[in-house]
Amino acid sequence: MSTRTLRQVDHLQPSQPSQDGDGVKIKRIHDFGGGLDPFLMLDELGSDQPNDYIGGFPPHPHRGIQTLTYVIHGGLTHEDHMGHSSTIHAGDAQWMHTGRGIIHSEMPLTDSHGLHAFQLWLNLAAREKMRPADYRDVRGNEMPRLAGGGVELIALGGRWTRDDGESVEGPLNALAGSGGVAHVRLAAGGKLTLQTDAPTLLAYVFEGELEVGDARVPAGHLARLSKGDHLALASATGGQALLLAGTPHEEPVAHYGPFVMNSHAELEQALRDYRDGTLTG
Repeated sequence: MSTRTLRQVDHLQPSQPSQDGDGVKIKRIHDFGGGLDPFLMLDELGSDQPNDYIGGFPPHPHRGIQTLTYVIHGGLTHEDHMGHSSTIHAGDAQWMHTGRGIIHSEMPLTDSHGLHAFQLWLNLAAREKMRPADYRDVRGNEMPRLAGGGVELIALGGRWTRDDGESVEGPLNALAGSGGVAHVRLAAGGKLTLQTDAPTLLAYVFEGELEVGDARVPAGHLARLSKGDHLALASATGGQALLLAGTPHEEPVAHYGPFVMNSHAELEQALRDYRDGTLTG
């Protein structure tokens, strides 16, 4: 008879207030030193005050990463140098493979709850950093769900399997580092156990409080999980979290602003390419 190993919180990281773009106020968690590999950064945008975010993110470049943007309330309009122009609303997501280069803008929209959204940065493996850029929208009704017992898991990407063997696979199937992303809602008294042995497993609680393994994780904190094959989540009062799963690249990381490469020489080349207009090909 096989035994299961429950994964426990081995590091808890609080988000920090920051701002980006045209003065957009955010909560940010980042680690460019490999501690979250293949993930780099998670920004939470959330406010009912338009002045906190209305300036948005005017045109800017990227190279060497993927971004995943997921909206809880409000919306974002994306435009890029490849001619993509689209808007996502509550429950929708945008995936962007920046590859060798992309120049894009993101402008926020509001609803009766203001704006609440996330942007996740995933590092690209060295072999993928100079590949052509790509982009995709996913609507909320395209995302499969595991639901029942006061619990709902929404799969954006990757395969997620409940302890009873029922599984769903999100539509974003090209996330860097074999990545998986899910949104979990637990009502008061809700419990969820997942089968997952992903080498990197993270849980960012953004509402209420969750019991992650044996630890209580409050809103605004990212929990990194130990090795194992099962993840147990529960909440006495209700809460929500993003789950991130992936496989580390275990490669050098060189970071400067919107560029993430493997060496300082590659960063300098990216800056030169952006200045002379050849970043995007």
